Amino acid sequence: MRPEREPRTGEVSRPSPAVGDRDDDLSVLFGTSTALFASMAGPAHVLEAANPAFFTAIGGGQRERTGVPLGDLMPELEAQGFLRLLDQVYRTGERHVGRDTRVVLGVGSRAREAYFDFTYEARRDTGGNVVGVRMIGVETTQAKHARRLAAEQRALLEQIARQAPLPEVLEGMCRVIEELSPDVIVSVLLADEDGRHLHHGAAPSLPAFYNQAIDGIATGEGAGSCGTAAHRRRKVIVTDIATDPLWDDFRDLAGRAGLAACWSTPILGRDGRVLGTFAMYHRTPRAPQDTDFALAGLFVDTAALAVERHHAEQARRTADAREKAARDDLSYLLTVSTALAGPLDEGQTLRRLAELAVPALAPLAAVDVVEAGRMIRVASAATTGRARELLASRSAVRETEDDAVARVLATGLTEVARRTPPGPGPWQELGVTGYVCVPLMDRERPFGVLSLYATDGASLDGHRIALAEEVARRAASAARNARQYAQRAALARDLQTGLLLPDLPDVPGAQVAAFYHPAGQGLDIGGDFYDVFPRGDGSWSFVLGDVCGRGAKAATTTALVRHTARAVAPLLDDPAGIVKAVDRALNDRSSEENNGFVTLVYGHLTPVDDGLAVELVRAGHTLPLLLDAGHTVTPVEAHGGLIGIGIPPRLDPVRLTLRPTESLVLYTDGITECRAAGAEQYGDARLLKTLASAPAHPAATDIVRTLTEDIEAFTNGRTVDDDQAALVVTAERPSPRVR
Repeated sequence: MRPEREPRTGEVSRPSPAVGDRDDDLSVLFGTSTALFASMAGPAHVLEAANPAFFTAIGGGQRERTGVPLGDLMPELEAQGFLRLLDQVYRTGERHVGRDTRVVLGVGSRAREAYFDFTYEARRDTGGNVVGVRMIGVETTQAKHARRLAAEQRALLEQIARQAPLPEVLEGMCRVIEELSPDVIVSVLLADEDGRHLHHGAAPSLPAFYNQAIDGIATGEGAGSCGTAAHRRRKVIVTDIATDPLWDDFRDLAGRAGLAACWSTPILGRDGRVLGTFAMYHRTPRAPQDTDFALAGLFVDTAALAVERHHAEQARRTADAREKAARDDLSYLLTVSTALAGPLDEGQTLRRLAELAVPALAPLAAVDVVEAGRMIRVASAATTGRARELLASRSAVRETEDDAVARVLATGLTEVARRTPPGPGPWQELGVTGYVCVPLMDRERPFGVLSLYATDGASLDGHRIALAEEVARRAASAARNARQYAQRAALARDLQTGLLLPDLPDVPGAQVAAFYHPAGQGLDIGGDFYDVFPRGDGSWSFVLGDVCGRGAKAATTTALVRHTARAVAPLLDDPAGIVKAVDRALNDRSSEENNGFVTLVYGHLTPVDDGLAVELVRAGHTLPLLLDAGHTVTPVEAHGGLIGIGIPPRLDPVRLTLRPTESLVLYTDGITECRAAGAEQYGDARLLKTLASAPAHPAATDIVRTLTEDIEAFTNGRTVDDDQAALVVTAERPSPRVR
């Protein structure tokens, strides 16, 4: 064997003389090339010649030798199968081509992964015999890494585009860089809103205690590499943590984590705002290479895109949440307003208020009001029946300075406390941790208090308090309206009662029945009226009419008509004369008192042997109806014009006799003109049919009941738009004579 020798750097080892001129040419050609060239001889594959690129690729140093078998120079090739490939080419003389082939070069801590395109081909002597193998190759490691880097970046961009969670994107980015550069440890910190603190973003290879220790560090000069980079808004390179003053406050922490070098790059948004930092750590002191800067720059831009996309998504979600909260608030307030707008009295309104407050505003709610100078709890609500009972059983509110309800009633100001309410109460059993008391105002004066109580599972924040105040305002308005409604309805009922007969009198030989149904909710005095009264000579007067309009003026007109008729009826025998007297009284009113025209039917009843003698006049009113014993309904034709319009009416009296069981029915147009849910009116035809359907030989009350039941069925409970009134006079059967 010939002794080994080491070539000088930059030279190409020459092949043995047995090698032909072609290998000499290849040696010269590859002497300064970046391509790899090696020439091996014999079955042992003794390395005879190689260019500098080959020795650099396999690790240099002690490996820059020729004259030794390749298996001795690079023992790691045996396990990877490359020596067997050389044997095959040497034995068969057939070329072998490898593309993007993975090779692990070196052993132990100095091993590195590389990729090559290469060709093994036989070396032949002048006689054509195989005497060795030559290798020509190109390292593709960087190109492969570049392709992988591009693929990983595309994957990260796809994650960002599909709005993957920011921690997932950042951790994936860190792992990609650490795989591409195995000796690097990557960390990403994220800046808070004002950029004064940095928080953990991703650092999959740093110890948990280290990540926890630096989470939330303030930015500034001397705050390690990252805090300083964020403060300076430029790259900070620390090649030796053990000696750099920027790490004085974190040196021990870095030592425990086994960190020796760190260079950090600020992540800046498009508007120049600091979004965070991107750091590359090493476990040994070292300076960054150009490839490190390139890698950092590439991924800093990707990180900036991910963080800005995250911020934009957070802003969108926040805006969506606010919009949804606003919609929910409006929906809730609409529900409250709708629920409180129904036909409720004051007590119902306040009870509904407590129910609406739970659980939307708080798990517990109560309403206290002042009645007759005392504070009384009128409503309570809770998420459970037991809690409601406890809240409702609280003793009467005490008018003391330490009682929140008393203070709110005194000041008219909302009171909020994050503690148990003062004074006695089942607060511990209910788990109350805070309360808010909101005044219920009526013309700037509180008349009650809505109290909301928080428990361990709920809190009364500013938003809920503002919502509670708005709900209380609406409820107070609804309660005030309900109170005014009740007062007005009571007043209208009282006045209407004064204008109508409390009870119809007993008329000899007759049955008399009537009904009255005011329009709307009964808040105004109606314009329909009826009356039955004695004339003093054994006969009786009856009248049913309709005053134009409603309200106070209609009430005064009704009173004028009734009182005038009652005053002149004993003095005049002629029904037409009595109605003309009423007409004069109406026309004598001042213009301020004038409420328009009046229609009516007025008549006299006189008992006779065969029934009731009736004399009547009609002044512009609906025609009276006669229901005979055979259940035939016939309009009574009586002509006459309106009264109270300044034109003397023409009145034609009509005389008739009601035989026993026959009835005279007077009614107002509010009956025939009422409507069902559609546009259909009750009408004259239905009225006649209904009266004809009354029981055989009906009493006056039977006729009224039949008529009212049919009207209710027709309107189906719908509020009518005009007053309805009817008066029925039925002639009684004569009593049998006692012999």
